Amino acid sequence: MDDLAVAAAGERLRAAKTVSIVSHQRPDGDAVGSALGLALALEAAGKTVTVALADGVPSSFQHLAGADRVVRQGDPHADCKVMVDCGDITRGGSAWLPDWPIDINIDHHKTNTHFAAVNIVVPDAVATAAMLAELIPQWGFEITPESASALLTGMLTDTIGFRTSNMTSHALRLAADLVDKGAPLSELYFKALVERSFEALRYWGQGLSRIRREDGLVWTSLTLEDRKISGYNGNDDADLVGYLVTVRGAAIGVIFVEQPDGTVKVSWRARPGWDVSQIAVRFGGGGHAPAAGATVPGSLDEVQSAVLTATRELLTETL
Repeated sequence: MDDLAVAAAGERLRAAKTVSIVSHQRPDGDAVGSALGLALALEAAGKTVTVALADGVPSSFQHLAGADRVVRQGDPHADCKVMVDCGDITRGGSAWLPDWPIDINIDHHKTNTHFAAVNIVVPDAVATAAMLAELIPQWGFEITPESASALLTGMLTDTIGFRTSNMTSHALRLAADLVDKGAPLSELYFKALVERSFEALRYWGQGLSRIRREDGLVWTSLTLEDRKISGYNGNDDADLVGYLVTVRGAAIGVIFVEQPDGTVKVSWRARPGWDVSQIAVRFGGGGHAPAAGATVPGSLDEVQSAVLTATRELLTETL
């Protein structure tokens, strides 16, 4: 990490009385865990903190402390404004307007645009939550059991239970420290990675019924009608994309999720050796080599055709 940036961020946080923390729309476990983990540590130090997520907290993370106090829009008048796990300021969606300045940007996406006054971006980190597990004590704040639980959730989800190819012994030691601080590993693992709602499984069924495969590419789609039929109330893929790339012989998995505003949420997952973030960037998104996403204007058919063409090109060029 950049020592000067880390020191500058610590000074701003220690001096602040009020802090507003924002993460990206359609938040995953790292977004929720990082935001709540930092917020709970700052609150334990007596600071007034708000956490804003444009789409709220997904049901699989509502058991985390502080989840019930998450709001839909951040406070631009807070003493210190922090964005976590966001590669671009616009990824905050309606929770943060692009012309509101951000003081501190903490992230691990290789496509991060360094949009804040202070930027701490470590693409090699397994999760933003892992970065915060290291940074919070350095800044002089205590990681409480509740904060540790949120941070460990972020690490668990972004590494799919410590199984991604970028896992390191250092990251495992950070996770062990969080367990020592009171995070219940088995309970958090089950809540974040195993437990599913009945509606989510029905939603999966709709997507799995139209799964396709071509050489090393596996893909499917989820429509607004699928959401209605299944009773699923999220606007994401209920984590189905992570299972597409588990198909034997698959190199890249892609899922297309139709949105009510005339856009399509596209998510890519890849086996080691493939970099799907470069495709996501072409479509206005970003992410990591093995996991990336973008929200693309257009109909489901139009977006699917364009994205599959670009993904096939990557497969052809890399083979």
